Amino acid sequence: MASKKGIIVTIIILAAITSASFLLWMIPQDYEATFVVSDYEGYLNGVQNIHEILEGSINIEFQNLRAGKITPDRYIAITEVTSSQVTTQISEFVTSKPPEKWQASYINYMDAMKKFNSYILETKVMANLIEKGSSEDEIDEISEKIELIKAEYTELIEISQQSRPN
Repeated sequence: MASKKGIIVTIIILAAITSASFLLWMIPQDYEATFVVSDYEGYLNGVQNIHEILEGSINIEFQNLRAGKITPDRYIAITEVTSSQVTTQISEFVTSKPPEKWQASYINYMDAMKKFNSYILETKVMANLIEKGSSEDEIDEISEKIELIKAEYTELIEISQQSRPN
């Protein structure tokens, strides 16, 4: 036979589960999340610092890949983590809703982060080419594309800096 204490604990657990289920059912699920920023310059500076760290680390690992110090599989794993971090930063930009005077700078930096993500994906393509032993011509072609994308996101960062309000 069950003890009184066991029955009471079971009833409390069932009541908690039922209450939680009811609340989830009653609370509307179609709300728009907003990332609240009050120091727009500080936030943008922080994103820029994070980007510089991610860029530095991916560039070091890319050079290690090209030098044969790490395997393409290891590099691909690194790109997936880095790309995920960049995507998180982009999502925060989308939901931050800066005031009008900061919008141009934010949009340009968000576009730069999107291009940086493209850069990461192209270096991942390079890793795949290296892994399958592609020709030097294929590798040179993707290298040119990688450098072009890098120039594009660097330019967008400069535009973002120039469009900051005074």
